[in-house]
Amino acid sequence: MFLGIDIGTSTVKALLADEAGCVVAQSSVPLEISRPHPQWSEQNPDDWWRATVAAVRQLPAAKRRAVRAIGLSGQMHGATLLDRADQPLRAAILWNDGRSGAHCRDLEARAPRLRQVTGNAAMPGFTAPKLLWVREHEPEIFERISTVLLPKDFVRLRLTGERCTDASDASGTLWLDVAERCWSETMLEATHLGIAQMPRVLEGPQVSGTLTPHSAGELGVPVAAVAAGAGDNAASAVGLGVIRPGEAFLSLGTSGVLFVVTDRFRPNPERGTHAFCHCLPNTWHQMAVLLSAGGALQWAAGVTGFADVPVAVAAAEQRALTAHTPVFLPYLTGERTPHNDPYARGVFFGLGPDTERADLVMGAMVGVALAFSDGLDALREAGSQLSDVCLCGGGARLDAWARLIASALGVPVTRRAGGEMGAALGAARLAQAAAEGTTYFPMPALERTFEPDRALREQLSERRRLFQKLYADLAPIFREYQP
Repeated sequence: MFLGIDIGTSTVKALLADEAGCVVAQSSVPLEISRPHPQWSEQNPDDWWRATVAAVRQLPAAKRRAVRAIGLSGQMHGATLLDRADQPLRAAILWNDGRSGAHCRDLEARAPRLRQVTGNAAMPGFTAPKLLWVREHEPEIFERISTVLLPKDFVRLRLTGERCTDASDASGTLWLDVAERCWSETMLEATHLGIAQMPRVLEGPQVSGTLTPHSAGELGVPVAAVAAGAGDNAASAVGLGVIRPGEAFLSLGTSGVLFVVTDRFRPNPERGTHAFCHCLPNTWHQMAVLLSAGGALQWAAGVTGFADVPVAVAAAEQRALTAHTPVFLPYLTGERTPHNDPYARGVFFGLGPDTERADLVMGAMVGVALAFSDGLDALREAGSQLSDVCLCGGGARLDAWARLIASALGVPVTRRAGGEMGAALGAARLAQAAAEGTTYFPMPALERTFEPDRALREQLSERRRLFQKLYADLAPIFREYQP
């Protein structure tokens, strides 16, 4: 057995796969997010470890005893600050935290080559600006920082005692020279840090360490090797077999990601795209990122009083998309691609006395689909070409949403076996690669293809013009409105 552990934002998932790559067991444990102030998003790092132990312990004991290697994936960008005793100095500041907007501007001024070195514009979601915020507002904590780790790498430290990361996850810090796949001393100096405070950078299939006897006992597994693993998106790509240039997937998790593999470093930071290392050697990828995708639909379903998301989507599908469906900007927590705007907020436009709650859910689904269209344009400007997109994440099973996204993007959308398992399956595959020395990751079996619908595409194209104009007209107001 190969164990994949994914440290997500809302859950920790654990998954066992056999040597043929078939999933034999899986489990999950929920996580809480703390929002003590507007734009803040934090978690207690020790909660990740407790949830990891609980999730793994839920897997069948007999299967756990057959674990040969472990792989890790996780939410990216989270600033986990440790003292000399490897204890957290404060709550981790997460990827969807927006407090460091001013520090992004400061960082770009302090490091004029930031975009060339990292392939990305400075955004509040990245790790480096968060450290500038800590230095300004919590200087006593900043002075005590011994190590900065990403979320999955904090769990690795608890598992193995090793301070390591992988190139894909490290790409999301703004401290990595992405073309060279190593830490940039210039970028670290710009945030008053040094290489000694960073973990070692490995490639995803490399062995990062071995379980300590204590951690093996807590998990109820044998002492086994732990692969370097990957950031959640790169891990999802491995789980889907998206490893060759031009192959792409679209993730409908809490956030949304349109991910395409590239054979070299291809940045387009001016349009809010991300150019990162893939978790496999000599491979890179580009991403368009939405901060609210599945999260926006879940919010819309909840606020309109539906029992759950599938019930809400069924009602929206029954109601159908019409000219009277409200236009929705899905920027509940700001936006990355293509706006790089932490101040953007969600908006419903076009409400009338005949608007029903199902119309709001349909508007939310369409708004996310149109936001992905904006992201695809930004990726194409950077030279990416893709012929189809594989769906993954929690929203991958919603047929109505898949049809909308295919028509909005104008390319076929496929669904493959295990696509909803995403990053945890990729982590298990990287564990197998570490144990067996292989990097062969086939695409799972095709389940269904959603072709673009011509009439629906024309309907969405009309709506997209208003969608884009709404954001352009409201952007100045978003900056003024700071509750």
